[in-house]
Amino acid sequence: MHPFLRLLQYAKNYRSQVWFAVICTILNKLCDLAPSFLIGVAVDVVVEREDSLLARFGVTDSVTQLGVLSFLTLLIWGLESLFEFLYDRQWRNLAQTLQHELRIEAYSHLQELELSYFEDRSTGLLLSILNDDINQLEHFLNSGAAEILQFLTTVFAVGGAFMVLAPQVALISILPIPIIFWGAWIFQNRLAPRYADVREKSGLISSRLTNNLTGIATIKSFTAEAYERDRVLMESEAYRRSNARAIALSAAFFPVIRFAIVAGFIATLFFGGVAVLNNQLSVGIYGFLVFIVQMLLWPFASLSQIMDEYLRAMASVNRVMGLLDTPITIPTGDRALSLDAVRGEVELDAITFAYGIGTSSLQENRPPVLTHLSLHIPAGKTIGIVGATGSGKSTLVKLLLRFYEIQEGCISIDGIDIRTLNLYDLRRCIGWVSQDVFLFHGTVAENIAYGSFNASLDQVIHAAKLSEAHEFIEQLPQKYDTIVGERGQKLSGGQRQRLAIARAILKDPPILILDEATSAVDNETEAAIQKSLQVITQNRTTIAIAHRLSTIRNADCIYVMDQGQLVESGTHEELLTSKGLYDNLWRVQSGVKT
Repeated sequence: MHPFLRLLQYAKNYRSQVWFAVICTILNKLCDLAPSFLIGVAVDVVVEREDSLLARFGVTDSVTQLGVLSFLTLLIWGLESLFEFLYDRQWRNLAQTLQHELRIEAYSHLQELELSYFEDRSTGLLLSILNDDINQLEHFLNSGAAEILQFLTTVFAVGGAFMVLAPQVALISILPIPIIFWGAWIFQNRLAPRYADVREKSGLISSRLTNNLTGIATIKSFTAEAYERDRVLMESEAYRRSNARAIALSAAFFPVIRFAIVAGFIATLFFGGVAVLNNQLSVGIYGFLVFIVQMLLWPFASLSQIMDEYLRAMASVNRVMGLLDTPITIPTGDRALSLDAVRGEVELDAITFAYGIGTSSLQENRPPVLTHLSLHIPAGKTIGIVGATGSGKSTLVKLLLRFYEIQEGCISIDGIDIRTLNLYDLRRCIGWVSQDVFLFHGTVAENIAYGSFNASLDQVIHAAKLSEAHEFIEQLPQKYDTIVGERGQKLSGGQRQRLAIARAILKDPPILILDEATSAVDNETEAAIQKSLQVITQNRTTIAIAHRLSTIRNADCIYVMDQGQLVESGTHEELLTSKGLYDNLWRVQSGVKT
């Protein structure tokens, strides 16, 4: 569907406001054109006097006729100002409303998409759609829509007046119009792909800048400022060249159609004058036509600018609508799950999963990360999962949260297939502490209470104490009101991890997942956190993923993963006795074996 039709379809809930704005825009333009007609009538009054056009309506006195014209002029100018106020306000309000709703809907839809969608696209590109493209649409609705309507109103109103008042001159005067429209169509077809390229280049430079600002510490540490400046220069230069190609074609439009406009004006001036000399046309109508033909033809000079705004807006609409059309591949289930009723029994039954493919089938060139893996976690128990990097430990967690969809098998909580559960209810009953901790720009208290937005300060402090975070927080400049910076950059890795643990504790979920939750803390802090976790994990299903085996040695059961399979299981002592992979890892970490 054409992007303009998509835009109209999206704005269907505001049909009455759109029509009101359209009508006010058209009436404003008609009032703007009326003084030209009144000038012609005034000339007619002065020349023809009692035989003028107004005399036919019963106003025979010339002075009275001029008085009537003066009153009509005042009235029309007043109406023109009123309609301008109404349409300008209506279009701007409509632009703000549609911009707001489109951005919120696009962002909400973006949040519903699976994680693999974000892995395949840069943050800068998505930001360009949510910000630049939607702002471009707002700019078009603010002024471009009214300009198009006024242009069309001028063409039909003035063209109609020509055909009624002087059909013999009109045909010659408006002859350039089809040529101008044909030229505009040619330009549009050539401009559209160039503006699509401009929007793409805009997304690329936005992506580059976002990545560089996020990784500024890495850039500085590797003294890569000059290299990154050159890369930004290349992206910016590509954007400039893309815009230049569009501008070169757009700028050529005005000089080309100028000749057609001048031809129409000269035709009216000459042939209309001949008609007056031959008494085929009154002087008043001739004056009106000579004046109004400019209002008919000169708007075509702005057609290039109107087309420029229109094509830029349609390129942006295409990108925004393309985002909204992206299918949600992990739909929410329709079964509710009461948080209080969750016992926390987790069952993974012969699951198979590979990254980057759909749920229908597996591809030979994308080997599965997990293959027919089965795992039973009793309610209220603590299990540990260990294994080499890339063995699939963290993948299990992401599948449990339905960040990705399994291709085969079934995952259930308390015997309920998680694919049938409402996603909000499913994720609400799971507390996840990721090894890659993310903190939002805000205070310490706000980050701990994230997801538990109604928590009191006392509850926040209690969670911080359990995660061994309270002591260092009290030493911060504003304590719990200290701003942590973007992504928590003002804090150390260990401090960020402790805040993440506090955030999960405050959520108080039936199922707690600790994915390398203490990897960035020192041994003393880890020991203190482990002591607190013994209290926190009581009567709560806990899944602890660890490289440091000391963090899970007290688990009820430990599972060892290797290449997507569970190869060993048992308690810490049982696994040491078995002399298998776990025993080998333990001996390496404890320094017994190198």
